[in-house]
Parts: sequence; structure tokens; C-alpha cells
Amino acid sequence: MGLFRRIKRDLQVVFERDPAAKSMVEVICCYPGFHAILWHRCAHWFYQRGMVLIPRMISQLNRFFTGIEIHPGAQIGEGLFIDHGMGVVIGETAEIGDNVTIYQGVTLGGTGKEKGKRHPTVGSNVVVSTGAKVLGSLEIGDNVKIGAGSVVLMDVPDNCTVVGVPGKVVKRDGRRVKELDMDKIDLRHNLLPDPVGEMMVTLQDRILQLEKQLAELEGKPYGHKSL
Repeated sequence: MGLFRRIKRDLQVVFERDPAAKSMVEVICCYPGFHAILWHRCAHWFYQRGMVLIPRMISQLNRFFTGIEIHPGAQIGEGLFIDHGMGVVIGETAEIGDNVTIYQGVTLGGTGKEKGKRHPTVGSNVVVSTGAKVLGSLEIGDNVKIGAGSVVLMDVPDNCTVVGVPGKVVKRDGRRVKELDMDKIDLRHNLLPDPVGEMMVTLQDRILQLEKQLAELEGKPYGHKSL
């Protein structure tokens, strides 16, 4: 896909995923996520031609004006949407597929000083929610949702939902057949499972069961109050 076709697609996704977008002029003038991607396309063009200083200078200007830091070496597919974007960091060897949505405070980073591939590879149709960190040379599959504040340190298969610190897969292929529309991005990252809450409920049920067994052994009447 040519550069201008990519830019046109980058504009289209803003209207597809942000109901606040009202006009093309507004997006071009007022959306830092779009600005950051546009600057990165230019920096990456120079980077691919073996230049070092010019793309890094463009990247730093990008960071200064948008609050979004994308290394010129990062490979970004079409249809990336960075919502708000302040504090987003995308490392040098990161690879991002098509139709990906990234919210503010997200880091696609490395874990040390190792050389070579050291940043994540993110598939297509992925949503990375606010404040999530994806660290290391790992693979994030297609159609994945990463919950807000999660820290992902291991590979994630396709069609999964990941939450927690460290990130754990809590849902896989869980959608009904009629909802499986791979061309539609599911942005409802407020409707993710709560594994901590589920564990607390499980522990409460277990405690009540043990209290009941203890009362039966001691021959005492059993009664409990809900926590």
C-alpha cells in the first residue's frame, strides 16, 4: 500500500472508532494520534533508506508536539488508531498489524539491553487499553484485547482477552458465533472479566464452607453473615 493510501486509511479509522470526530478538518488539525502516525510514516521512510539522524529528529519533534514516542524503526500497518495518545511509547523493533487501537499510556517496549528483536509483535484487530505495558520480544495474536493497566510478559494466542499483572489470558474464543466479525474492532474494553474479583468470591465461598464443616464437627449451630 502506498504512503498516501495509508494516510487516507489512517484518517478513515478515526471516524470509525471515535464518535467525537466531526469533520476531516478537525481530525487533521486536532488529533495528536493522527499527527503522530503521520510524522512516523515520514520518519520511517528515511529510516528504511539507512539514515539515522533525520528520522530520529523527526521522532523527537513528534514526541515534543504530540506526547507520543514512536521509534522510526517501528513497523506499523494500516489503520492504527491512537486515541488521545499521551504517554504512548513504541519501541524500535516493534511490529504492529492492521486495524490496531492503542489508548493513552501504552508501552510496547523492551526488557533489557539485548540486541536484535526486543519489542513486541502485535497482530491485527488488537485493542491495547489505557496504561497497558507489553514488554519484550513476544507475539500478540490477532483479535486480542489487553485490559487497562495490564503488564503482558508472555505470548498471547489469537482471540484472547488478557488482564492483570502479570497479564493472564482470561477469555479465549469466548464470543458467540454471530459476534465473530473479524473486520470489526471491539472497543468495549470496559467489559473485561475481573479475575481478582472472581478469586475473592471463590475464597469467600470456600471460607463459608469450612466454617460450616467446623461448626458441624463441634456440634454448634451454624450461621454466617455475608461479607
